Amino acid sequence: MKYLCLAYGAEKDWIALSAEEQRALLEQDEVMRQRGDLVAAVRNETVTVRSPGGMTRVEQRAFAGPAVPLAGFGIIDAADLDEAIALVADTPCARAGGAVELRPIFAMNEWSYRPAVSAGA
Repeated sequence: MKYLCLAYGAEKDWIALSAEEQRALLEQDEVMRQRGDLVAAVRNETVTVRSPGGMTRVEQRAFAGPAVPLAGFGIIDAADLDEAIALVADTPCARAGGAVELRPIFAMNEWSYRPAVSAGA
Protein backbone atom coordinates (compact mmCIF):
# COMPACT_ATOMS: atom_id res chain seq x y z
CA MET A 1 0.00 0.00 0.00
CA LYS A 2 1.25 3.47 -0.81
CA TYR A 3 0.99 6.29 1.71
CA LEU A 4 1.17 10.04 1.28
CA CYS A 5 3.32 11.46 4.08
CA LEU A 6 2.76 15.11 4.90
CA ALA A 7 5.57 16.40 7.09
CA TYR A 8 4.86 19.46 9.22
CA GLY A 9 7.57 21.34 11.04
CA ALA A 10 8.70 24.85 11.88
CA GLU A 11 12.08 25.94 10.54
CA LYS A 12 12.97 27.40 13.96
CA ASP A 13 12.78 23.92 15.49
CA TRP A 14 15.11 22.52 12.82
CA ILE A 15 17.60 25.36 13.21
CA ALA A 16 17.66 24.80 16.98
CA LEU A 17 19.17 21.33 16.42
CA SER A 18 22.92 20.83 16.22
CA ALA A 19 24.46 19.91 12.87
CA GLU A 20 25.04 16.38 14.21
CA GLU A 21 21.37 16.05 15.26
CA GLN A 22 20.24 17.28 11.84
CA ARG A 23 22.55 14.82 10.07
CA ALA A 24 21.29 11.91 12.17
CA LEU A 25 17.66 12.77 11.44
CA LEU A 26 18.29 13.15 7.71
CA GLU A 27 19.67 9.60 7.64
CA GLN A 28 16.10 8.25 7.91
CA ASP A 29 15.10 10.26 4.84
CA GLU A 30 18.01 8.60 3.02
CA VAL A 31 16.84 5.14 4.19
CA MET A 32 13.48 5.84 2.56
CA ARG A 33 15.10 7.17 -0.65
CA GLN A 34 17.24 4.02 -0.89
CA ARG A 35 14.02 1.96 -0.68
CA GLY A 36 12.73 3.87 -3.70
CA ASP A 37 10.32 6.07 -1.76
CA LEU A 38 9.79 9.71 -2.71
CA VAL A 39 11.02 12.21 -0.11
CA ALA A 40 10.83 15.96 -0.77
CA ALA A 41 11.19 19.21 1.16
CA VAL A 42 9.04 22.20 0.23
CA ARG A 43 9.41 25.94 0.63
CA ASN A 44 6.97 27.88 2.74
CA GLU A 45 5.68 29.81 -0.30
CA THR A 46 2.09 28.80 -0.85
CA VAL A 47 -0.46 29.63 -3.53
CA THR A 48 -3.97 28.22 -3.21
CA VAL A 49 -6.08 27.95 -6.37
CA ARG A 50 -9.85 27.59 -6.36
CA SER A 51 -12.24 27.67 -9.31
CA PRO A 52 -15.82 27.72 -8.02
CA GLY A 53 -18.20 27.97 -10.97
CA GLY A 54 -15.23 28.24 -13.33
CA MET A 55 -14.03 31.53 -11.81
CA THR A 56 -10.38 31.11 -10.83
CA ARG A 57 -9.36 32.61 -7.50
CA VAL A 58 -5.73 32.64 -6.35
CA GLU A 59 -4.72 33.26 -2.74
CA GLN A 60 -1.17 33.73 -1.43
CA ARG A 61 -1.72 31.50 1.61
CA ALA A 62 -2.10 27.88 2.62
CA PHE A 63 -5.57 26.39 2.26
CA ALA A 64 -5.59 24.71 5.65
CA GLY A 65 -3.45 27.33 7.38
CA PRO A 66 -1.86 24.95 9.91
CA ALA A 67 -0.17 26.38 12.98
CA VAL A 68 2.93 24.45 11.89
CA PRO A 69 3.78 24.80 8.19
CA LEU A 70 4.07 21.98 5.68
CA ALA A 71 7.80 21.27 5.42
CA GLY A 72 7.81 18.36 3.00
CA PHE A 73 6.03 15.33 1.67
CA GLY A 74 6.73 11.83 0.58
CA ILE A 75 5.15 8.81 -0.98
CA ILE A 76 6.17 5.56 0.61
CA ASP A 77 5.32 1.95 -0.08
CA ALA A 78 4.64 -0.08 3.05
CA ALA A 79 3.05 -3.43 3.75
CA ASP A 80 0.63 -1.86 6.22
CA LEU A 81 0.08 1.15 8.47
CA ASP A 82 2.41 -0.23 11.15
CA GLU A 83 5.32 -0.36 8.70
CA ALA A 84 4.50 3.15 7.43
CA ILE A 85 4.54 4.47 11.00
CA ALA A 86 7.88 2.79 11.67
CA LEU A 87 9.36 4.35 8.52
CA VAL A 88 8.38 7.94 9.37
CA ALA A 89 8.79 7.84 13.16
CA ASP A 90 12.48 8.80 12.96
CA THR A 91 12.22 11.40 10.19
CA PRO A 92 13.19 15.02 10.87
CA CYS A 93 9.69 16.44 11.30
CA ALA A 94 8.48 13.60 13.51
CA ARG A 95 11.49 13.96 15.81
CA ALA A 96 12.13 17.73 15.74
CA GLY A 97 8.92 19.18 17.14
CA GLY A 98 6.66 18.66 14.13
CA ALA A 99 4.53 15.78 12.93
CA VAL A 100 4.04 13.48 9.95
CA GLU A 101 0.52 12.83 8.71
CA LEU A 102 -0.03 9.53 6.86
CA ARG A 103 -2.80 9.13 4.30
CA PRO A 104 -3.38 5.91 2.33
CA ILE A 105 -3.35 6.44 -1.45
CA PHE A 106 -6.12 4.64 -3.30
CA ALA A 107 -5.31 5.80 -6.85
CA MET A 108 -2.17 7.26 -8.42
CA ASN A 109 -1.28 8.22 -11.99
CA GLU A 110 -4.54 6.78 -13.20
CA TRP A 111 -8.11 7.24 -12.19
CA SER A 112 -9.89 4.18 -10.97
CA TYR A 113 -13.40 4.94 -9.84
CA ARG A 114 -14.34 3.52 -6.50
CA PRO A 115 -17.86 4.25 -5.31
CA ALA A 116 -18.09 5.83 -1.87
CA VAL A 117 -18.88 3.41 0.92
CA SER A 118 -21.77 4.56 3.04
CA ALA A 119 -21.48 4.55 6.83
CA GLY A 120 -24.11 1.81 7.00
CA ALA A 121 -22.33 -0.55 4.59
